[in-house]
Amino acid sequence: MFQGAHAQSVARRLTLRKATFVPSDWSHQDPRQIDRIGGGPHILSLSNAGSMSRKRESTLISAVMPTYARADLAFVRGEGPYLFDADGQKYLDFASGIAVTTLGHNHPRLVAALKTASEGVWHTSNLVHIPTQEKLADLLVANSFADTVFFGNSGAEAIECAIKVARKFQSASGHPDRYRVITFESAFHGRTLATLAAGNQAKHLDGFGPKVDGFDQVPFGDVAAAEAAITPATAAIMVEPIQGESGIRVPPDEFLRSLRELADREGLLLMFDEVQSGVGRTGRLFAHELWGVTPDVMAVAKALGGGLPIGACLATERAAQGMVAGTHGSTFGGNPLSTAVGLAVLEEVTSPGFLKAVEKNGAALRDGLEKLKAKHGNKITEVRGKGLFLGLRCTGDPGIVIEELRTRGMLTVIAGDNVVRLLPPLIVTEEHIAEALTKIDEALSATSF
Repeated sequence: MFQGAHAQSVARRLTLRKATFVPSDWSHQDPRQIDRIGGGPHILSLSNAGSMSRKRESTLISAVMPTYARADLAFVRGEGPYLFDADGQKYLDFASGIAVTTLGHNHPRLVAALKTASEGVWHTSNLVHIPTQEKLADLLVANSFADTVFFGNSGAEAIECAIKVARKFQSASGHPDRYRVITFESAFHGRTLATLAAGNQAKHLDGFGPKVDGFDQVPFGDVAAAEAAITPATAAIMVEPIQGESGIRVPPDEFLRSLRELADREGLLLMFDEVQSGVGRTGRLFAHELWGVTPDVMAVAKALGGGLPIGACLATERAAQGMVAGTHGSTFGGNPLSTAVGLAVLEEVTSPGFLKAVEKNGAALRDGLEKLKAKHGNKITEVRGKGLFLGLRCTGDPGIVIEELRTRGMLTVIAGDNVVRLLPPLIVTEEHIAEALTKIDEALSATSF
């Protein structure tokens, strides 16, 4: 608590100086009320409780940086595949927080895991062992190609780790000059400077130049172009098995297998970005399993935390040979809370029958969407995707369909190539799917392109 002369001393030190000095009589003001004196510097006000604040002077920018085009919605409660606003309006959630709420809202297993974890140690840093982190890593390794896992807080961090693994692998193998990564057009790998460069989309890079070097991009699905892009400086190939943000784009059947052969032949690492497609969404634990191909490195996030922030970079022992102590780190990555919930998510998704149910429900949803395509052929040109990772390609602005669905109490997500993304929680039932199909039918009937 700041009081009396000490409060005035603190206020002096917190003065944000502009072009003038504080008038000499400023200290006679009540330090709980001072915000600004004349045209001079800003003073942070001090409350009796010792909190510090400054009166907002701008009405042109919100307190939350306006980097999102938000819908005029806010939710106060969730249950299963439904969200509820403050007025009690119910929404069927086929957005899942952009493929995050794997098990829906308020899932009892996740709630119990978080409650238990919250009553223990919240944070220690990675300077010591974190038991739930080690258990989650063990379970990921037991259910994948990987031998080792690094935990971060997001998909972009997992991708950054993958890029570092690729460069360090080549360096440790005696090829420090091999650092470039081949990526694919329309990819989305994150919002950091490096992951923006990897995605190479002009709309995301605008104003953030110069672009980070080290990435060479070729058309998605084109193995010949990938092979032609290889140079003596190439370290790895990185690809989304299914491109999500660009419109649920599924590659040709031989694409991933051919990339695997190419990477092996050229001494490159093959890295999969499964941030959106992973952890059960396609009816397989990881989407690449659909094609019988394994990577050397893989990034996952989103669904792994069921709503809590977590990211993971999985790698084989060979790929991670250069990742020794001190080569990478994260203050919050793999913390007790996120890994406790992540462990509960993965235990549920890998439980007997879970993925079979996702596959079955995904087929039912797709069958219904194909029927709607036949009925609304002038508005829907294609149904895309695998499992419960689906999209409707529209003949016009998909935002119109999304708004029509929202007015009918259903949430979806826009994607590139005029696509409405359908990303329901993996716990949806036939009844939820039937409800969704009815709402989509109504929305399409009300839509004019």
